[in-house]
Amino acid sequence: MATEDKNRATAAAILPLVGGAANVASIAHCMTRLRLGLHDRSLVDDEALKALPAVMGVVEDDTYQIVLGPGTVARVTPEFEQLVEEERESAPAPEPGGPAAVSSDDLAAQGAAIKAQQKAKNATPFKLFLRKIANIFVPLIPALIGCGIIAGLNGLLVNLEWLPAVTPALAAMASGFMALIAVFVGYNTAKEFGGTPILGGAVAAIIVFPGVANIDAFGQTLSSGQGGVLGALGAAVLAVYVEKWCRRWVPEALDVLVTPTLTVLISGLATIFGLMYVAGEISSAIGTFADWLLSNGGAGAGFVLGGLFLPLVMLGLHQALIPIHTTLIEQQGYTVLLPILAMAGAGQVGAAMAVYFRLPRNESIRRTIRSALPAGLLGVGEPLIYGVSLPLGRPFVTACVGGAFGGGFVGLFNQLGDTVGSTAIGPSGWALFPLLDGNHGLGSTIAIYAGGLLVGYVAGFLTTYFFGFSKDLLAEFDVSQEPTASTIAATGGTPPATTPPTPGGPDSGNTDPGSPAKAPAGV
Repeated sequence: MATEDKNRATAAAILPLVGGAANVASIAHCMTRLRLGLHDRSLVDDEALKALPAVMGVVEDDTYQIVLGPGTVARVTPEFEQLVEEERESAPAPEPGGPAAVSSDDLAAQGAAIKAQQKAKNATPFKLFLRKIANIFVPLIPALIGCGIIAGLNGLLVNLEWLPAVTPALAAMASGFMALIAVFVGYNTAKEFGGTPILGGAVAAIIVFPGVANIDAFGQTLSSGQGGVLGALGAAVLAVYVEKWCRRWVPEALDVLVTPTLTVLISGLATIFGLMYVAGEISSAIGTFADWLLSNGGAGAGFVLGGLFLPLVMLGLHQALIPIHTTLIEQQGYTVLLPILAMAGAGQVGAAMAVYFRLPRNESIRRTIRSALPAGLLGVGEPLIYGVSLPLGRPFVTACVGGAFGGGFVGLFNQLGDTVGSTAIGPSGWALFPLLDGNHGLGSTIAIYAGGLLVGYVAGFLTTYFFGFSKDLLAEFDVSQEPTASTIAATGGTPPATTPPTPGGPDSGNTDPGSPAKAPAGV
């Protein structure tokens, strides 16, 4: 009960700071963030939001994103939705003859200019396309994680020859979702691109229907699942365009019969006699390229991928890699990219530890690190990113360097023939251990991945400790003060003014306000 009260209290604290229920247009959440569509962005109190204990940071994107962390966000969101509904139901009706109540349309009109300005920065066609792709696959992550862990457990039991009566059932649980993932991708694709979701799922289902094995196309016999998630995505997008064309030209009286039929027929034929073959070739090329890249340049590729992943996370573009991960899992049983990318979190952890030791007098930041470090070890990096490294600026860069070295370590072993992969996507850090798989046995795979984490921790620590702080940055932050980490983030890396220390006292030192810490743009 106490946990429920805490989640409701968090939701109740957030709601007025985003402008109340009347300002909320949509509510959703991903693994770590509460995503709100707002009518008027100017009604949001950013500073007060960042100061809430449960809020790790905020992100300005096509939606307003409040970082709450995994687990917490899934519990706070329904409480937030309930509060919004209650507030709307209890809103007083306008008095007869009195001023008209402000409607959601009025609020939308008032905030349209501000909202357009905020979105303009991220409204490039490329970013918008990547966000659409990410929105298709993000809802599938919980099932991918659950089925991946069950698959790992089943593989362990099979190798140990334990519980032979149970392993077939576990295999069915682990494989059932992956066998039909194309249907879910088709459904979400149609929904995201503005079509009827069930029609997208119906067309994508053709790809996994066993009967396609009786069909010849391009001189070869098709196979069930050929083209995988990429074929399903393409088929559903085509179905959306066919459906929209039908809606424009088919008479209303016939729409309910003709439009679904033509949508499935036209896009289905195109899928069978074109998309499945093309998408199959592309999927095979992705697998071949990933194998070639890590076999021939694994250390260099791992260094680059591990070093660039944190910036991708900050831009929200990392989720665009999900289709590639999913394609590799379909083909090979695991994705070889995720263990390398997970090293970025290791660099972040190492950097945070170095910050902890470099700022012995700043109890505020040290307290933030102590609370966020367990989540960081489990692969949830946002608390450390938004609460520690990014506001300080330079430690974010050195954290990326730590991730690069960890990625290079794992990539090197891939180059030497010891493949390290993950049977699902989503977790990283220590949470990825149950999902590991490879070509040389579980023991070898675990050892290499653990070694990569260790290299990432050490490299992130050393580079941050020795190169993560300038003299001005140390003078600015290594003082006894009590600003919250969120306040530091909100002020771009400059703590709020505090009472000057007594001359000659223990807190005296160079705190020249003319030398503020430089935080990356967008913090």
